[in-house]
Amino acid sequence: MDRAPIVVHRPSVWGGRAVTVHRHGGDEILGTAYSDHDLVVILEGAGIATPAAILDDPQWVQWRGAPAHEFRTT
Repeated sequence: MDRAPIVVHRPSVWGGRAVTVHRHGGDEILGTAYSDHDLVVILEGAGIATPAAILDDPQWVQWRGAPAHEFRTT
């Protein structure tokens, strides 16, 4: 795997972070997470098993534009 399949994008000005997954040759928008709990629920809904265990694994999740687990702009 040359890049993490799950991307948590930078926080929006309204708060929350878009979540995408790369599969079937393209990127799919899964939703917007406002907390780690939201992120886990979104990933479970996409069929990803044990999502809480992979949030800090850079082989699975890439956090862009802000530190991991931060969902608001500063």
